[in-house]
Amino acid sequence: MSSRIPLDLLRELGRSEGGAEALGLLVDDQRVRRLLALRALLDAVDTARTPTVPRSAAARVAEHWGLLEAADRAGRDATRQVLYYPLLGPWVRRVLRGLAAAVPPPDLLPDLEHLGAVAAAAAARAGLPFTLRLRAANGTLALPTLGAHALPGTDAGHRGPPPDVELTHRGGRLTLRPAAGPPAVLCRRPDGIWESADPAWRPLRPLTGGPRPVLLDDLDPFRTADSGLERHGLKPAEPLGTAERAGWQAAWAGAGPLLERGGPTRALEAGILLDCIVPLAPPPQAGPHAAGPAHCSGTRREAFGAVLSSAPQTPAFLAATLVHELQHAKLSALTELTPLHHDTGTTRHWAPWRPDPRPFDGLLQGTYSHLALADYWQRFALTAENALERHTAWAEHSRCREQVGAALSTLLGSRALTPAGRVLVGAMADRLTRLRERPPPEGYLARASAYVETSRTMWRRQHAR
Repeated sequence: MSSRIPLDLLRELGRSEGGAEALGLLVDDQRVRRLLALRALLDAVDTARTPTVPRSAAARVAEHWGLLEAADRAGRDATRQVLYYPLLGPWVRRVLRGLAAAVPPPDLLPDLEHLGAVAAAAAARAGLPFTLRLRAANGTLALPTLGAHALPGTDAGHRGPPPDVELTHRGGRLTLRPAAGPPAVLCRRPDGIWESADPAWRPLRPLTGGPRPVLLDDLDPFRTADSGLERHGLKPAEPLGTAERAGWQAAWAGAGPLLERGGPTRALEAGILLDCIVPLAPPPQAGPHAAGPAHCSGTRREAFGAVLSSAPQTPAFLAATLVHELQHAKLSALTELTPLHHDTGTTRHWAPWRPDPRPFDGLLQGTYSHLALADYWQRFALTAENALERHTAWAEHSRCREQVGAALSTLLGSRALTPAGRVLVGAMADRLTRLRERPPPEGYLARASAYVETSRTMWRRQHAR
């Protein structure tokens, strides 16, 4: 077992808990990995062959890196706020993959240019005076954690050379001067939002009133890049309007008290692990009379701290989504800190919540998240304020509890688990035992058990081999 995580914290995480120390350990490790990945990007550019990264492009990378280092010296906390931003992860991974490819992808150089936007955002946050000329891919200049500016005369389908924009930061004012059109002046408000009178500038705004302010990011160009969402017919939401943003704000503010009712761990997870939410478009065929799901959500291993979600119907819906998705974030980070299994990834396991065969890691991830949901809904049921709330919570708890019980036997009997994995899964089993000490009213478990067994029967008929 890895010595990088104490045994008591590993058991704590296995029980679907995790105090500030355990969660902080995961966050610190992910942040170190981010800095190492950024350094690996710089090294890969230095060693890239000239056809892959021309000398002019390498010189621009060096210029942008120099500004980033200067920003870090001027204000480390402000700079790290940008460097640790979850959506930098997909960009770094994409660029590293492009630099390592035998045939570089056509968008490698525009992707590399994004380092300048990262440096500019960091320098502006750090209060560092600078002047920098950047190229706006697809006619939009996106500054991570700040917002995005659509250049005059361009749109998302812009073709041709990327237009240039000169950025100047002095005295807390960031001025964007495109080659054509008037400049846009950005001023930082006391609440940290960078606003402008120019309607072409769309600032990123935080959701407030919940466990902590988190950015609702519908602008970052890499927020769903290489995520595989399109394979499931999913896509990012279009930039949000005023009413849509107000809906997210109401759901976020209302989700905070609901997370508190689900136990201290749930609110603490949102407060420590979550940095941004990426809005997704509704799933295909979603709607009140459609057969498809009405909601979709997910996380990305390379975007630690981000949750992707379509618009929640209610605050309770968002709270349950965060409980579910943050378990995936926790377990993915823990897996990078200490391996939990050495399975080959063959898709052959039944998961009570999925119709398709799952790899061992997918089964472990799903069981872990449903265990936390079973705990959340049990606590919610025990503090329910009315009969409908109580009924919904007990029904959700019973379904999740029976699903976890059906899947845990496969995990406990697996030889693929590492010593750390056995400790984690053993703690999961202990937590399930504790949950069974507070059973729901009569009838709920019987219905949930029948649901799980029907799922098992249908899966066996379809995947008998």
